[in-house]
Amino acid sequence: MELRALSTHPYTNDSALLAATWATVNQDKKMRARDAAEFLGVSECELVATQIGSITTRLNADWVSILQRVKSIGRVMALTRNYAVVHERKGIYLDASAMGHMGLVLGDDIDLRLFFSQWQHGYALTEIDGDTSKRSIQFFDDAGDAVHKIFLQPESDADEFDLVVEQFRADDQTPGQRVHVRKETLKTVVNKGVDVDAFRTAWANLQDTHEFFGLLKKFAVARTDAFRLAEPQYVQQVELSAAKQMLDEAAQKQAEIMCFVGNVGCIQIHTGAVSNIKVMGPWLNVLDADFNLHLRQDMLHEAWVVKKPTVDGIVTSLELFDRDGVQLAQFFGKRKPGKPERDDWRDIIDLIVANSSIAQIESRVAA
Repeated sequence: MELRALSTHPYTNDSALLAATWATVNQDKKMRARDAAEFLGVSECELVATQIGSITTRLNADWVSILQRVKSIGRVMALTRNYAVVHERKGIYLDASAMGHMGLVLGDDIDLRLFFSQWQHGYALTEIDGDTSKRSIQFFDDAGDAVHKIFLQPESDADEFDLVVEQFRADDQTPGQRVHVRKETLKTVVNKGVDVDAFRTAWANLQDTHEFFGLLKKFAVARTDAFRLAEPQYVQQVELSAAKQMLDEAAQKQAEIMCFVGNVGCIQIHTGAVSNIKVMGPWLNVLDADFNLHLRQDMLHEAWVVKKPTVDGIVTSLELFDRDGVQLAQFFGKRKPGKPERDDWRDIIDLIVANSSIAQIESRVAA
């Protein structure tokens, strides 16, 4: 494991000072913890941990058991995000399991892929606001960034939440948490030594979408670089407006889609229809009863339509990336193994491709 320096800032080793500063800032600005952490130059984890002993309880690092026990709380809201996209899905945590550092939650509503090697800190929060309380369980990585959160809903079993917190309560309830500095992400560069013909042959011979990661690893190329090396029949760069166009078309057609949003520790998946699409400032939103998506359109730098061969035929995705080639979100048509891709999804993708001008895209990227 790579060793990184502990973070340092004016509040290092002084949790009480950080808590007091947060309280002062909150009187004027009423910020969410994540926004307040950015404003103060600390991680969200450090901020949350200042409240241990009041609204926050530190949990043991038994992540799988916690998720298995969350099922007893009933219907909750699962939240996974990166810096540009927030994915919120309501449901019950079912079939939580793990094999080594890899984990799964496989309910029809809550559908997660978990990378427990990145999970370092966990807390339960009970935040009081007047006569109401907001209860949550939150997990953070080594840099103090949230990898996954669980929020109780009005119909959730608050008594079961209290029992879960008591069962997994850590012995150490000292306020404060030290985190490590995240290594800077560098923009990827095409591997000049790649055997392009061999790479294209390997792409054409894919049997399953899950083999794509192995393809990238074998040829030592980043995802967007792979798209530039691929046969044109398998990739098409499209306009950044493709995300909104896709959601609008899916809502109009009531086409069932799959929306993947993730970070280093978790990928969260919504499968189903979308209906209420709204743009608010830079945010492109899905505001449905059980599924909310919030996507910062100004953070998008590249959008690609990608086709992968499988034993069930071509599977097509719309993939969104930031300026550094980091994937922010990925969309598919709803499908199960053994079934071909949906015609309504292919119709939406064909429309997006038809409306994209390569000349305009290349000009914008060059700029």
